[in-house]
Amino acid sequence: MNTDPIHKKCEPCEGGTKPFEQKEIDIYKSYLKTPWELIDDLRLKQKFKFKDFKEAMQFVKKIAVIAEDEGHHPDISVSYNKVTIELTTHAVKGLSVNDFILARKIEEL
Repeated sequence: MNTDPIHKKCEPCEGGTKPFEQKEIDIYKSYLKTPWELIDDLRLKQKFKFKDFKEAMQFVKKIAVIAEDEGHHPDISVSYNKVTIELTTHAVKGLSVNDFILARKIEEL
């Protein structure tokens, strides 16, 4: 059975569901192919750099398509040729499997 998040689909989260604890964070973080920053065990953060603004925006558009398909939306900031992605699951006030699924799919871009 392949548990790599790239092969999963985000599922709606309900209030009352607990966010990931450290053990779960460590397991799912091991599936990520690039070093995402873990912020307060509540958010994943990654920065990407591109040749110019146009390339950065093309990347953001690709993320938007994936995010809509998954029903899980990252916080995205753009500063000319730099794109910063932050992932958290607001409904659980922390990290869930959805954050790692989306992170893996973003990495594949």
